[in-house]
Amino acid sequence: MIRTVESVPHVSAPVLAAYRYCEAVTGQQARNFAYGIRLLPPPKRRAMSALYAFSRRVDDIGDGALADDVKTARLQDTRALLTRIREGEVAEDDTDPVAVALAHAAEAFPIPLGGLDELIDGVLMDVRGETYETWDDLKVYCRCVAGAIGRLSLGVFGTEPGARGAERAPEYADTLGLALQLTNILRDVREDAEDGRTYLPTDDLAKFGCSAGIGGPTPPAGSDFAGLVHFEVRRARALFAEGYRLLPMLDRRSGACVAAMAGIYRRLLDRIEREPEAVLRGRVSLPGREKAYVAVRGLSGLDTRHVTRHVSRRTVRRRA
Repeated sequence: MIRTVESVPHVSAPVLAAYRYCEAVTGQQARNFAYGIRLLPPPKRRAMSALYAFSRRVDDIGDGALADDVKTARLQDTRALLTRIREGEVAEDDTDPVAVALAHAAEAFPIPLGGLDELIDGVLMDVRGETYETWDDLKVYCRCVAGAIGRLSLGVFGTEPGARGAERAPEYADTLGLALQLTNILRDVREDAEDGRTYLPTDDLAKFGCSAGIGGPTPPAGSDFAGLVHFEVRRARALFAEGYRLLPMLDRRSGACVAAMAGIYRRLLDRIEREPEAVLRGRVSLPGREKAYVAVRGLSGLDTRHVTRHVSRRTVRRRA
């Protein structure tokens, strides 16, 4: 069973200011994420904002316009900062608000900070321009940049006392991260191609006649681009189905947060499935009212109850 610290001691003014900075970064740069974490109680919401702000810093280095050797050096500097946080060497009056907030969050919750090392490893793969031959190869990358975030988040959420199968919670959190990342890859396929990045496995691209690359508003000549997208959507749906088994293990508000964030991406996946070529014309997104509906649905517990019933039926069938 994974437990969290629900009652956090008095938070000093410098630490609160650091958290406010991280919450501002989250609200400005991660609207989908922000919709989910607003459902959490303040200590967990602050901790999740600190995790996001640190992760955003890592991502921004990888996505920036700096030379690759400079990016690599900055990522190693960020890893050194993470080591200082892990070893308790960041004081409350440190000039880096993200470091201050993350250090406090790591004291308040059992966050596996090694997941942020994995994130840095994944962004270094981007800097090196790695491509992925098979889905198994791509999974390694996805686990670094998204599965690790799922496991880090679980450190904040914790699991409910007595939750059945809670020992598998990190596995489900990791799988849900893979589902989110594969959805991101599909949504951003053209944007990534224009930046010189290809994430979809080359085996899959070849299977559907897309080996020439995807970089324009129309599919490659003679390709089955819709078939490629539908193939990857089915893969993402299977990952969501497995990862959603985490929901019944969480408390109501943590489960609502996860259901809201994952629900937004599942609806993006629905849109992509209905109109595969839309991802070549621009970024597919959801209007604010639809995100709000997903958040309300998550808070109501509908997704958690659905997963609980589904898991119970599977258990009964196996016993029969």
